[in-house]
Amino acid sequence: MSARRLLQLLLLVQALAALGIGLAAVQILGASRWQGLALGLGSVVLVRLVINLNNFFMSARFASPTPGEYRLGFTARVRMFLEEFSASMLQSSWTMPRASACTRIHPGSRMPPVLLLHGYGCNSGYWSHLLPRLDTAGISHASVDLEPITGDIDGYAPLVERAVEALCAATGAGKVIVVAHSMGGLVARAWMRACGTDRVARVITLGTPHYGTCLAAFGLGLNAAQMRRATQGRAAQGRAGRAEPPECAWLRALAANEDAAARALVTSIFSHHDNIIAPQTSSELPGARNLAVGGVGHVALGRNPRVLDMLMEEIARAGRAAAGQEQVKRTRG
Repeated sequence: MSARRLLQLLLLVQALAALGIGLAAVQILGASRWQGLALGLGSVVLVRLVINLNNFFMSARFASPTPGEYRLGFTARVRMFLEEFSASMLQSSWTMPRASACTRIHPGSRMPPVLLLHGYGCNSGYWSHLLPRLDTAGISHASVDLEPITGDIDGYAPLVERAVEALCAATGAGKVIVVAHSMGGLVARAWMRACGTDRVARVITLGTPHYGTCLAAFGLGLNAAQMRRATQGRAAQGRAGRAEPPECAWLRALAANEDAAARALVTSIFSHHDNIIAPQTSSELPGARNLAVGGVGHVALGRNPRVLDMLMEEIARAGRAAAGQEQVKRTRG
């Protein structure tokens, strides 16, 4: 089942639950129809609110120390939570249930095209706030729906390779910029491991658990298992009493097969207040360009104006570097 169909099914279940609660309120409590409707919808929203709060509480249990310059006061924390909650509600209840993979070509663009890779349990609808910015800048782009939604991360590499080939063929470009959220960043790295880096202008990840996340233990599927990270206490209990790294074996193998040149192609943008990636510094990738922000949740990374400004600057930076490399090739040629 695709993420789109699954989200549509979950919406149907929520609608039926709201209807049932509303009818019960009318028949048992004597509420009016409008009161019953408000109570039903409010109950569903409240459950979603509690789930979101629980994510923040769980991530706080395994959080990395927050640098002083990123610490938040009460008002900033409330603002962050409301942004993350609204982002989660809109993405899962409106944008992603209606979305499908897309391609937009801007003829004559001198920028490398952008390939968009979403995260765990999502689809191409996650990029709804970035797409208008790419169109305004005249940057060709395409997205990929990573399916099956609980599949092997390495199994997504052929999907990415086909999308890169199609995007290069449609634009005449030799390289692409990959922008990836969460698990999508690991998919991009798995693709580079399988297919090489010849067509990579830049890989920009948002909130990617490069060294795993403790919250992946609550996820379903092989891909969730490949993102798992043990707590420090459990990680120290290795075989024969030896200390073991907290990240899972798949993540260790992925890192072991990367050289310095591949790492130098990556920019990792992450939040010190990510409510899904914990510890948050798991998104820091040695050898890559690491850019930290504060006061932004995991889903909100794809719509926060400050993060999108940073992302567009990284895309422009990658475009300038690609143009410089092309100029050097022409001069030498």
